[in-house]
Amino acid sequence: MKTRSSRKREGPSTASERKLVAYQIHEDDHAPIRPARGERRWMNDAEGRFPYRCLPLVMANQYGWEILSTHHVRASWDGTSKPDGVYVENLSGDGELHCHSHFGEGVVTFQIPFLFQTPEGWNLMVRGPTNSPKDGIVALDGIIETDWSHATFTMNWRFTRACTVEFTLGEPICLFFPIQRGALESFRGEFRMLESDPEFERKFRDWSQSRDRFLWALDKGKPHAVAQAWQKEYLRAARDKKSIAHPFLNEKPWIERERTNGDHNGSP
Repeated sequence: MKTRSSRKREGPSTASERKLVAYQIHEDDHAPIRPARGERRWMNDAEGRFPYRCLPLVMANQYGWEILSTHHVRASWDGTSKPDGVYVENLSGDGELHCHSHFGEGVVTFQIPFLFQTPEGWNLMVRGPTNSPKDGIVALDGIIETDWSHATFTMNWRFTRACTVEFTLGEPICLFFPIQRGALESFRGEFRMLESDPEFERKFRDWSQSRDRFLWALDKGKPHAVAQAWQKEYLRAARDKKSIAHPFLNEKPWIERERTNGDHNGSP
């Protein structure tokens, strides 16, 4: 057991900051929450770690917060519809296991030991870790109106076939982030020809021609293109726009069990 004192958020607070509160329901029942991380094992294993060149991918990876598994569990599904068609086994971990079969249809359910509260007009998007596929099972998404609801929610994963999967100790099992209610409904989509916006079209044509020239030079083995390896226009333009979720603040030090680093190693 180790004690970690509460961490302060870097930088001054602003009047526009909003509170997202995770109320711990029982004193001895907790799960780690951390800002979502940009790293993925499959991205690390790729040749030259080239997926990290895609800034939109990395930004999506770290958009929100992750809840980590408090146990190492093994779940098996026999392909039937009844709840007892899924068998969950606790391999390691302290405290009560909050992973079980409840709904049937090959669904594995994780109880979340928090009651979340968002500001008025803000929902919570709840899903699995972004860009972190797990063989044999997929996370189910949900949107909860956490500005008024006083009920907890569960995190659910559904088998894609009859098989056995494992969630390791410290593996992210849930990702969440706030979304403003009514924002989607306020948008109206429309089609236009690109030529209707000459300035926007000019910027696109410039980028497209630059891209074509670079790919041609790379294909021909031109030294300058080979040395550059890849274009970085988007990375340069978006470097200052990347936002990362702040760590959760604690009113009192939290006691954290010894865990693995939770670096998505339980998934491809």
